[in-house]
Amino acid sequence: MSLLTMADQTINVEDIVNADTTFDYDMINSPPHYNTTMECIDAMEAMSEGCDVSPHRAYCWQSCFKYLWRWPYKNGVEDLRKCRWYLDRLIKDLEDD
Repeated sequence: MSLLTMADQTINVEDIVNADTTFDYDMINSPPHYNTTMECIDAMEAMSEGCDVSPHRAYCWQSCFKYLWRWPYKNGVEDLRKCRWYLDRLIKDLEDD
């Protein structure tokens, strides 16, 4: 029997694999493209805590991070292109300083 432990819960993997279930997602509070172990917004809060970055640069940085975080779960290459757009915007802003 394979067991998976996540967020203080032990789950029998065979029960999941053999289950005949449909999933109802809450697309506002917990959409499926969010990672199950940690949400992107929590990671962004942790990574930016204590940083001395202007609001615009923080927005570009965190937007880039968000799209990079979710690309395999949501829109694939489209999210990678959005990530690159925000990264290019951030680089330009830094170079213009």
